[in-house]
Amino acid sequence: PTFPSNSFKMSAQQLWNNAASMIAVTEKHPFLVAMVDGTLSNDSFKYYVVQDALYLEDFADCLRRLAESAGSEEDSKRLKTFATGADEAEMALHNSFFKEWDISAEGAKQMPHTLLYTSYMKRVVVTRSHKQGLSALLPCFWVYMHVGKCMLKLREELGECKRPPQFDAWIDMYGGDDFEREVKEYIKLVDAECKVATEEELKEMQEHFNMCCKLEHMFWDQASNQMEWPNLGGM
Repeated sequence: PTFPSNSFKMSAQQLWNNAASMIAVTEKHPFLVAMVDGTLSNDSFKYYVVQDALYLEDFADCLRRLAESAGSEEDSKRLKTFATGADEAEMALHNSFFKEWDISAEGAKQMPHTLLYTSYMKRVVVTRSHKQGLSALLPCFWVYMHVGKCMLKLREELGECKRPPQFDAWIDMYGGDDFEREVKEYIKLVDAECKVATEEELKEMQEHFNMCCKLEHMFWDQASNQMEWPNLGGM
């Protein structure tokens, strides 16, 4: 990763730029492409939505924890609003799918990559600095917005293509203007912390950003394969 000299102010964009080669792979993830061209199996998508619902519970919890460690009342309120967005707006989409499918995430367990991601995220938020916590949660916002825009573009390029309405609803939400506004607000919070971070703190923020970008990719790998925990001795 490259960091500006002390005469320049760091920004969240630099975190993104330093991870650009990895993100370029994720935007073409077979799971996402298959959502757009309609070839993704419904079972894989259902698996993904259940796991994402479980993830969002922990993601919202992390945002509330960051609200408690925020340096200003204004930042705290914004982080609480983001948590509500994850709890309500995003979960409303998931719950609408559950209703259509007549299923629920209740009683479901986090599968390996879900647990890996949420455990990493929570560990950073709870045991490291506020800056590092913000950077660990940034990929969930920014990568989703980015792939949502890529999928909108691909959908337009493909033209008429038969796909389940749930796929289109997902693409519309994460590629949409409302989500983009939310993401840009979160990026502003990270920007503010980048500008006052030491070089060592910036390196740590980059490390967490990179890892969570990788975990985003692995989350879609998991859904593609419908990964399960191994059965060891009947357990």
